[in-house]
Amino acid sequence: MTKSKIFLILSLSFTAGVFARSFFDIGLTLIYFSLVLIIIFFVLGYKNKIAWVAILAVLFFIVGIWRTEIDLKKLEDLNLGEKNISAEVAVIKEPEQKEKYQKLIVEFTPSVLRTSPPQRGGEEKVEISSPPEADSPLLTKGEDLRLLINADPYLEINYGDKLKIDCSLEIPENFSDDFDYRMYLAKDKIYYLCRNAQIEKMESGEAGKPGTFLSKKVPGKLYGAILKTKNKMEEKINQVIPQPQAALADGLLFGGSSRLSKEVNDNFSKTGMTHIVAVSGYNVSIIAEYLILAGIFLGFWRKQAFWFALAGIIIFVVMIGLPASAARAGVMGTLLIWAMKNGRLANSQNAIIFAGAVMLIINPLILRWDIGFQLSFMATLGIIMLAPFWEKYFIKKHKVLGLAEILFLTVSAQIFVLPIILHNFHNLSFVSIPANLLILTIVPITMLLVFLTAVSGFIFYPLSLAFAWLAYLPLKYEIEIVNALANLSWANKEVENFGWRQAVVWYLVLFLIIFFLKEKRRLKEK
Repeated sequence: MTKSKIFLILSLSFTAGVFARSFFDIGLTLIYFSLVLIIIFFVLGYKNKIAWVAILAVLFFIVGIWRTEIDLKKLEDLNLGEKNISAEVAVIKEPEQKEKYQKLIVEFTPSVLRTSPPQRGGEEKVEISSPPEADSPLLTKGEDLRLLINADPYLEINYGDKLKIDCSLEIPENFSDDFDYRMYLAKDKIYYLCRNAQIEKMESGEAGKPGTFLSKKVPGKLYGAILKTKNKMEEKINQVIPQPQAALADGLLFGGSSRLSKEVNDNFSKTGMTHIVAVSGYNVSIIAEYLILAGIFLGFWRKQAFWFALAGIIIFVVMIGLPASAARAGVMGTLLIWAMKNGRLANSQNAIIFAGAVMLIINPLILRWDIGFQLSFMATLGIIMLAPFWEKYFIKKHKVLGLAEILFLTVSAQIFVLPIILHNFHNLSFVSIPANLLILTIVPITMLLVFLTAVSGFIFYPLSLAFAWLAYLPLKYEIEIVNALANLSWANKEVENFGWRQAVVWYLVLFLIIFFLKEKRRLKEK
C-alpha cells in the first residue's frame, strides 16, 4: 500500500467520523465498538502494515467524532436566552446591507458583560465582575461571545467600530423544516441573537484608524483599508452603470447576489447561474485561469503567472469581506490551478480531500450546515476526479479556455453538486449547461471591464464612463440570456423529498462508476 493511499484513507476516515457525528447522535456504544476493533486488529496483525492502517483509520474516525462533539457541546445549556445585556462590543465583519435592516456581527469579552433576567416594572441591569458558572459554558471558558444584530439600515456602522449595546438575547429558532437556521449561525460561532438593540457608537474603526478597537492589529488595519477601498469601488460602479446591470457588476467583482432584485435572483437560480455571483471553488478557478493568462500576457512565465493569479485570488477574497466561505473557495480554487500548472489535475484528489479534512478540523460543523463549503468542495472534487475522462480527449495543455473546457467544467461540477442543490434548493435546472456555455465565455472580460470602470473612477470620470458603456453591453447580455432561459416553461422543475440519504446514495453510485471506469482504463493501458 502506497503512502498516498494511506494518506487518503486517513483523511477519509476523519471526514467519515465528522459526517457520522453530524448526522447521528453517537453514544459510547459505537466508541467502545471502535476500540474493540482496534484491539482485534492489533492482536491479529500487529506486524502487518495493513492492520496498522486499519487501526489508524479507526482512530481517525473516532477523532472526527470527538472533534465534532466539542463544537456541538457548545450548543447545550445556553443559559443567556431571554436575558438583557449591556456590553461594549466590536464589529468583526463588514455589515451586510438588506432592504429594511443591516446585519451586524459583533464580538465582546464576557468579563465586561452586565446581565439580568427581564423583571416586572423595569429592566434593571447589574454588573457582574466575573461571569457566574450558572451562565453559559461559553462564558465560563473565557471565550469571546459573538452576537447577530439586525440594526437600522441608516446607521453608519463599519468594520472595526466599537459600539455600546443594550439588548435582549435570544437563542435562534428554526422557522422551517427545510432550513436549520440555528445551526447555520452556530457554524460561524454565533449562538445568540441580539433583539431590540439600542446601539451607541463609541469609536470608529473604519480603515483601522489610530486609537480604535482594531488599530493595534496590523491585519485588522489592512483589512479595514481594503474594505474601504472595495466600498469606494462599488460607489464608482453604481455611479456610472444603471440597475440591474450595476448589481450584477458588483456581484461579479465582489461576490454575492443580495444586490440583485428578487426576480433576477430567482432567474439566476432557475438557470443554475448563481455561481457566477457566488464565491465557490469553481468560480475562483475560472477567475484564476484567466489571471494566469493575464500574467502571461503581461510577460510572466507560466510558473510566475501562477503566483500572479494566487495574489489575485487573495486580494479578491479579502475585498469581498473575507468570509469563511470565500477563504475556503480560495483554497479550493488555488489547489485546482496548482494542479493545472503542474499537469497533475488527474492526480490531485488527495490534496483536495486533505484540504477539506483540514477545514473540518478547524470547523467540523461546515460539513453538514455550510452549503457553500459543500458546493465548493464537491465542484472542485468533481473537476479533479473526472479529469482523466476529458483531459485526453478534449483539452490540450496550456490552451486558452474555450467551449470544450467550459463544457467540461460545467458538466463535471454539476454532476457533483446536483444532490446538494436538490436537497437544499429543490430545483432541477434543464437550461444550466446552455446558460453556462452562453455566459461563462464572457464573464472574465466582463469582470475586467467592471474592474477598469471602478479603478478609472478614481482617476478620470470620463474614462470611467467610457469603460462603463463597454461593461454595460456584456452585463446586459448576461441578464437578458438568464431572463430568457428562465422564462422557458421547461427551464426547471421543483424536486421535493430529496433528502441527505438520497444524496449519499448518489455519491456512492457515482464513486463506484468512476472507480470501475478508472480500473477499466488502467487494465487497457497495461
